[in-house]
Amino acid sequence: MLDQKNRERILTLLEKDARLSAKDIAVLLDLKEKDITAEIKKMEDEHIICGYHAFINWDKTDDDKISPLIELKVTPQRGNGFDKIAEKIYQYPEVEALYLMSGRYDFAVLLKKATMKEISHFVSSKLAVIDEVQSTATHFVLVRYKDHGLSLVERKKSKRMVVTP
Repeated sequence: MLDQKNRERILTLLEKDARLSAKDIAVLLDLKEKDITAEIKKMEDEHIICGYHAFINWDKTDDDKISPLIELKVTPQRGNGFDKIAEKIYQYPEVEALYLMSGRYDFAVLLKKATMKEISHFVSSKLAVIDEVQSTATHFVLVRYKDHGLSLVERKKSKRMVVTP
């Protein structure tokens, strides 16, 4: 079993590039491949590593669906607080992420990319009808400059001429 520092180093590497093999990580961290493999398996079993994903820059595709973020103001349930309401919401397959927030709204709901009509239908027929929901505010991502720590903006190449002596 590896120490906490090495576990965190493994997680940091996988978070940046989930395609890294145990062998690659072992080389980068100067550890044994079998130890890395065992530690990754253990972290998957402990649900520390919950999955592996490809990060897609959808703006470079012909996809015309939009990414909504919905803020919800709710009335917490006596004895259950926000947990039962959250459970109702995160069960929907359209929900990509759900966060309990501080501030003006209680929840931030990130939906999977969808058409405006699909988003409208989801909000009006599934979220707004939950008894504890007081209000919703739907926002749409216009441009993603950086997401999951990755810059999505291509740096423009300088058009200046370089003169060498």
